[in-house]
Amino acid sequence: MSSAFTVLWTHDVCRELRRHRAGERPPLAFSGVHQSLPSWTSVGVGDDVFALHVNRCVVYLVSRLRVVDKQRRDCCGPAPATWRDAAYPGHDAWAMLGAGGCGASPIHVEATPVRFDVAVPGDLLGELTWRNRRGEQRTLKYVVNGRLERSVSLQSIRRLTDESADRLAALLDSSPPPSRAT
Repeated sequence: MSSAFTVLWTHDVCRELRRHRAGERPPLAFSGVHQSLPSWTSVGVGDDVFALHVNRCVVYLVSRLRVVDKQRRDCCGPAPATWRDAAYPGHDAWAMLGAGGCGASPIHVEATPVRFDVAVPGDLLGELTWRNRRGEQRTLKYVVNGRLERSVSLQSIRRLTDESADRLAALLDSSPPPSRAT
């Protein structure tokens, strides 16, 4: 059975996505061993990852990424011969997702278009629930009047409960198609 997760994309990542890739479908994301990149070790093939962004206390659903595989392919380009070479020259257009990160490894995905117009409603934000490996559940901290005051509890890859995953999927599926200028 597949699982669903969330990942928080930073302002720097989203600024570059908004500037160059809004409306396009990312072919991959990157996992890493260093804290500069999220670690996708618990995410498996077939799992969904909801990419989120927080801007001015509002949480946005940027894209849903379904993991296809977690290995280097021909599309990634040749492996670097020296430290000066690009790590994934075949994906230069998506390098902002972490291609240059410490220990970056590709996660190939089938994704919805990148967008910045799907805000998670405040009532849903307070009800979203994640579960850890022991099955313990938790909600977001720092939700005040439907706004996320601090994003620390969204950082890293987090496993959603099935109900929360279904609600995020329904929110994304019910949103009008994105425009290129989102």
